[in-house]
Amino acid sequence: MQTETPTDIQTEAQTIDQFKDIRPYHDHEVRPVVDALLANPEFIRSIAGFSFPKLYRMLPGLVCWLTKRKLTAQVSTVNNVKTMQDIIAVYMDQMIEKTASKLTHSGLENLSHDKAYLFISNHRDIAMDPAFVNYMLYHAGFNTVQIAIGDNLLKRPFVTDLMRLNKSFIVRRSLKGRELLKSSKLLSEYIHHCIDKGWNVWIAQREGRAKDGVDRTDTALLKMLSMARRETGLKDSLSALHIVPVAISYEFDPCDTLKADELYQKKELGSYQKDERSDINSIVTGMIGFKGHVHVTFGKEIHLDSDDADAAAAKIDEQIIQNYLLQPTNFFALELLRKTEPELIPALELPAEIPADNDGSRAKFAERLAAADPKIRRWLLQMYANPVISRYSVGKDDPFAAQLDSDEQQVES
Repeated sequence: MQTETPTDIQTEAQTIDQFKDIRPYHDHEVRPVVDALLANPEFIRSIAGFSFPKLYRMLPGLVCWLTKRKLTAQVSTVNNVKTMQDIIAVYMDQMIEKTASKLTHSGLENLSHDKAYLFISNHRDIAMDPAFVNYMLYHAGFNTVQIAIGDNLLKRPFVTDLMRLNKSFIVRRSLKGRELLKSSKLLSEYIHHCIDKGWNVWIAQREGRAKDGVDRTDTALLKMLSMARRETGLKDSLSALHIVPVAISYEFDPCDTLKADELYQKKELGSYQKDERSDINSIVTGMIGFKGHVHVTFGKEIHLDSDDADAAAAKIDEQIIQNYLLQPTNFFALELLRKTEPELIPALELPAEIPADNDGSRAKFAERLAAADPKIRRWLLQMYANPVISRYSVGKDDPFAAQLDSDEQQVES
């Protein structure tokens, strides 16, 4: 894939050094990190166990040896960010071919090759959301993105190395108080630095995936983004980032039952406890699970009229909600939810025509629903139906406002 990493790192040493703990690796750092990964037994064991689970349980030593040998050959030519991303692009093409029945996009005509953008996206999948955005940009000849990733996902050092090799930078979510404020300002400065240097950036519209299918931008994100140039005001600071909303739509969410179970436990049992493998399980399931039709819509650069963060969030939300490609599965879920939980459906003005079931989506969706634990089916249906409700609810009030306020309180606590 393309890279915007400076070729002469030394000339920017003073500027870049302040970001060294969070930024992606630069060209001259890539080969040493790759060599360290190949020499890391934990990394090799993880790849071996993931790639050949049954054989690994029987012959772990042999499988690890073969895995290391294969990886060493595959990355033998990697010596900078571009060669690393070229290898990733091959694997991404293969994965998409296996797990998506159709991949489409719209809105690329809204972008200029002469400008860098901050893509603020709805968030359905940990790894695949930015991967699909990158895929579209790469094949259209645009520069790929630097990816914001929360440190809650980086439980092991080798995972951090892998992410930073793939142009990811770290969002410190585990800090508190003064340290969080300092980290947020540094993050804001880094994102502004990227845009100033002509490097595209991807970040989710709020912390964590929208497990319930409700896509809304957190104003705290926008306030963080403006911190680097607070003296100019929020409007001018955000305008300098050339924000483009992105809407990603999956016909089938590979993690739908995992998300529905988490929602059930939080709402009905009062809490949900992650174990150390929850995030890894979600990442792997999202990567290898069947997605059906995936569509990525690039919106238009937003233009702000004031320093009001709520107004800025509303402009982003409007594009994401309106540009989100509603799939047949979204309407199937709404139809079933009306029958089983009609009190959950507000007044709607649905379009005269809805997506047709041209490829057996209804039968596939019914199979997924039947296979799910009955107690989580309501949450699974809501997850798929809520994008329709967001688009077509009657009235000016957000039908999910109370729910979002409750979620914010839970995050803060």
